[in-house]
Amino acid sequence: MFVTLTFTAQRHHMNDSDLKIAIQKSGRLSEQSLDLIKTCGIHFLQGTGKLTAHASNFPAHLLFLRDDDIPGYVADEVADVGIVGLNVLEEKQQGLTIYKKLAFGQCRLSIAVTKGIVYEGVQSLQHKRIATSYPKIVKRFLAGHGVEADLHEISGSVEIAPSIGLADAIVDLVSSGSTLMSNGLVEVETILRSEAVLVGKPNLSPEKQALLDKLLFRMDAVQTASDNKYILLNAPESKLNKIIEALPGLKSPTVLPLAQEGWVSLHTVINENEFWDKIDLLRNLGAEGILVIPIEKMIR
Repeated sequence: MFVTLTFTAQRHHMNDSDLKIAIQKSGRLSEQSLDLIKTCGIHFLQGTGKLTAHASNFPAHLLFLRDDDIPGYVADEVADVGIVGLNVLEEKQQGLTIYKKLAFGQCRLSIAVTKGIVYEGVQSLQHKRIATSYPKIVKRFLAGHGVEADLHEISGSVEIAPSIGLADAIVDLVSSGSTLMSNGLVEVETILRSEAVLVGKPNLSPEKQALLDKLLFRMDAVQTASDNKYILLNAPESKLNKIIEALPGLKSPTVLPLAQEGWVSLHTVINENEFWDKIDLLRNLGAEGILVIPIEKMIR
C-alpha cells in the first residue's frame, strides 16, 4: 500500500507520454537490467532510495520495484513495460506479452530431493510434501503429470524445508546448484528454464508502441553485438578463397592488400558460438596476427 501511494504522489512528475519501464530495485536481475538500459544509450540519474528516475535523453521513466510486483504494475498500467524473470511472469499469470528475451539472468526452476532418496520421475512425488515459492507453476506442472501433492508456499530459504521436516522435496530456482549441495539436496528434474524478459500489455497506444519499438531496436543492436566478435587477420593470398569459404560473415568479409606482396588483411564478424572452432580452422589455413575486437553495437 505504501509503495502504491508513493507512486501516486510521484506520477505527477512523470510525463504521461514517457515510456514507463519497471525494473527490479534490487536482486539478481537489477544490475544487468540497468546495464542493458545504459548500453542502449539511455541516461538517467538514480538517487539513493528513489523509486523512480527520469531519462535525460530518451522519453522514458524508470520505476524501481520488487521483482514479484513488476507483472502487476505492468498489468495495472502503472508501468508500460517491465524487465522480469520468466519464472515470476509464469507464476503471476497476468496475461502480459513477452516482447523480448534478454539473454541474461538464466536459471532453472527445478525439483530437488534429499541426497540418497530414490527419485523415479514425477510420479515419485504423489502425495508428497513439496516446499516452493512458485506454487502456481508447480501445481500446473504436477497436474499435467496427474500427480497430487501437498504444496507448502515459502517465500525464502526453501532449501532448508526438507532438513527441518517440513517437506519431502522442494522446487526452487537453481543457477550453479551449490546452494542445493550445501543443504544436502540433489537436483532431479527441471520444470522451467528462465531468463530475463521484457514484458508489456499487448494494447499499448500508438505513441507508446513507437517508443517501445525504438527501445527494442536498441536492445537488438546490443544483443546482436554481444553474440558476435569482430576479427582482423593477415592471410596468404593463395589461401584467401578457402578462408572466405570458412568465414561467411555478414555478407562477405572485407579484404585489403598488405604492403607485403602476396598477403592480405581480412576483416569479418564471427558468431560467439562458432568462435573457437573458426579460429582453429583459420590458423590451420595459414592465418596470422588474428586480432579479436568486442562489438559494442551491431545493426543488421
